[in-house]
Amino acid sequence: MTQEEVKSLILQEIEKTQNKISEYQEMTNPIAPDDAIGRISRMDAINNKSINDAALRKAETKLKNLEYALEKVGNSDFGICAKCKGEIPIQRLILVPQSRFCVNCA
Repeated sequence: MTQEEVKSLILQEIEKTQNKISEYQEMTNPIAPDDAIGRISRMDAINNKSINDAALRKAETKLKNLEYALEKVGNSDFGICAKCKGEIPIQRLILVPQSRFCVNCA
């Protein structure tokens, strides 16, 4: 797989992640206390909001890592583990393009 193909894969993943972030932002709007829902339903809505908040933070972190990986695609250290300096297998980069570590170091 060439670096251009990896770059294209990263760009696709960035677009997917940005769409997920938009969805999560809509789902994490504050729950108004004057909503006419029952106590149990309100507790469930608050619980769902906290789960969506965590998913939003995870997606935002993934986006930052993808953008970092996109900057590194042309560099000689792209695909090199940040810890052991070994080569990251291309299969791992295909599955997790924002990966900075090989499987052993992750």
